[in-house]
Amino acid sequence: MKLQGPLRALCAFFLLAVADPTVAQQMGVPQSSVLTLSSERLFAESAFGQRVLREIEAEGVLLGEENERIVAELSHEEKILTEKRETMSAEEFRPLADAFDKKVQSHREGQRAKLDALAQRSDKAQQRFIELVQPVLIDLLRETGASIIIERSSVFLSSDRTDITEVAIARINAAIGDGSTVENEASE
Repeated sequence: MKLQGPLRALCAFFLLAVADPTVAQQMGVPQSSVLTLSSERLFAESAFGQRVLREIEAEGVLLGEENERIVAELSHEEKILTEKRETMSAEEFRPLADAFDKKVQSHREGQRAKLDALAQRSDKAQQRFIELVQPVLIDLLRETGASIIIERSSVFLSSDRTDITEVAIARINAAIGDGSTVENEASE
């Protein structure tokens, strides 16, 4: 049986790619059965991660400003309450002090809940990122002939040649950009 046309070219390309590991290396990926990757850098240096981190930082700044405003208001109320104490009996003052304490506790809990929600948003964004980039990482596994990608920080010693973080970031940026269009499509 004789191969002709596009099938022949495809077989020839496949044989060259398998026979010569430098073909994959010329494409920017190492040839190794084990690859390493820094997931922290992958997220933080990708366009997706940078967008999410900017958004979370901006929300954190707004939350900080809101907290400062609340603290200033509560400090003012406390000052007024302290001044009232001088003119009131203990029985009259106690309900006012208790109400103020409840208000302070309520604000504290509310701000803590907002901080927790912000942290959860960050965690969810990182989980979503991993879901979105998995096909890119699988392609890199296939392309390199590797059988595993290991977290770089968990490796005691390795060659820098096995680190695919830079290549992965470039491919992820090309595939999903900052992720806003992918997330908008998912929410529709």
